[in-house]
Amino acid sequence: MSEDRQKDRREGRLAALVIAGATVLWLALQALGKQLGWSAQTALIGDLAAVAAYIFALALVWRIWRRGSGK
Repeated sequence: MSEDRQKDRREGRLAALVIAGATVLWLALQALGKQLGWSAQTALIGDLAAVAAYIFALALVWRIWRRGSGK
């Protein structure tokens, strides 16, 4: 297997883990915030962190796609 293919697989796994992890953590923070009565401003911090994780995963997937379309 070529080096680029291994790198694509590694980055793909990382993107999948980031998406899954961000989603699970975001759901847990939403439930915890509801139980503890956090304000909307406090909950927004978790929302922004999840969005940042999704943007990072999107950048990884974009890079994989661009590398693959150049062949």
